[in-house]
Amino acid sequence: MTPAATSHSDLLDTPAAAIRASIRNGFYAGHTAGLAAGKLQCNLAILPEADALDFLRFCQRNPKPCPIVGVGDTGDPMLPTLGRDIDIRTDVPKYRVFREGTLSDEVTDITDVWTDDLVTVALGCSFTFENALLRNGIPVRHIEKGLNVPMFRTDIDLVPAGRFGGKMVVTMRPIPEAQVEQARDISRRFPQAHGAPIASGDPAQIGISDLASPDWGDAVALNPGDVPVYWACGVTPQNVLLDAALPICITHSPGHMLISDVAEDAETTILTDT
Repeated sequence: MTPAATSHSDLLDTPAAAIRASIRNGFYAGHTAGLAAGKLQCNLAILPEADALDFLRFCQRNPKPCPIVGVGDTGDPMLPTLGRDIDIRTDVPKYRVFREGTLSDEVTDITDVWTDDLVTVALGCSFTFENALLRNGIPVRHIEKGLNVPMFRTDIDLVPAGRFGGKMVVTMRPIPEAQVEQARDISRRFPQAHGAPIASGDPAQIGISDLASPDWGDAVALNPGDVPVYWACGVTPQNVLLDAALPICITHSPGHMLISDVAEDAETTILTDT
């Protein structure tokens, strides 16, 4: 660890642009749960232009796990609709690079692999509505414990488009039983961040065998009186991209999101220069 290295707790009250600067300068490479309260966090998919239209069709047909909040120009790593001076090559804490459907690298900078035919697609993230849950007195257990949210594969089919298709991934949050409906109503107000949960209760109903063994993230225990609640997750398109076995695609590492300058409850994700 370098002397300038930054911890998650150091960034809890830090503005979005300053967090991105810490990430860009190599001072922080951890998860982003609980950071930049009030700002939209984004999942990331970067793929060749030749496949981008089918992928966008796939996202449009599966808006719960894949809510599109921004699309970059071909070959341009900047995302002006999500924030000023966002460079997608450096401003995400950790990336995964896949080649022909196989994980090639997990890195903190993709400048060396960026090419002029790549298109960035930014998708909403459930970390966004967690801030609203907390503001309304609903506990978010993984944030309380300083952990990454647990993520699980399910047996829920997605609507295919071209070479893209597969099963949905979900996040799980233990919610006190008396607050489940309130959590549902609050998250419903954030369709750009996966919206209302898709299920609650018995994990077997959606094909999850063991809540203590997430496929990604950290296991989070249920307290007495808690109900497991499941939201569609932005790792879904990562799995879909992996199964499509593209020559190259790049995603964020699970839980390591792009933090935008857009308000989490904004009706539009477009920023102007005025």
